[in-house]
Amino acid sequence: MTAPKDPFQPLDDDARALARQLISGATYGALAVLDPATGAPSVTRIAIGTDLDGTPVTLISSLSSHTAALRADPRCSLLLGEPGPKGDPLTHPRLTLDCTATFLPRDTSHHPVLRDHYLQTHPKAKLYIDFADFTFVRFTLTRALLNAGFGKAFKFDKDDLGGT
Repeated sequence: MTAPKDPFQPLDDDARALARQLISGATYGALAVLDPATGAPSVTRIAIGTDLDGTPVTLISSLSSHTAALRADPRCSLLLGEPGPKGDPLTHPRLTLDCTATFLPRDTSHHPVLRDHYLQTHPKAKLYIDFADFTFVRFTLTRALLNAGFGKAFKFDKDDLGGT
């Protein structure tokens, strides 16, 4: 029996650039977590920004179910990239990031810097960013999968994107 062909293309600079563009251009994405009560996967839409080094971050409320899930198990996935206005949605690039979530304390010197940086791309967050139940979560990459369209799949290790 013949082994199936590896669907992934060799990683190149164009794939790296597209992946970075999908991260830096994202304002929202889908977050997948494991429900601590059932162990079942759960997916929700969240706002996405980046830290100063390009690492994805979000601002979430302690009241949300995905916050409880991330506190119980910080392993998660993000899906970034949205279909364009025309054509088959499956031909548009998207990036799946397997990550580890880290909650960032509000009492650090980095918090005000991250707060200001986040508000540059998410100005409406000014309405709730300072509420006591909101905190930043940083998503550290463990691996990534880029689907740049049919026949254009790439696999990234944690160091292949730099800063993320």
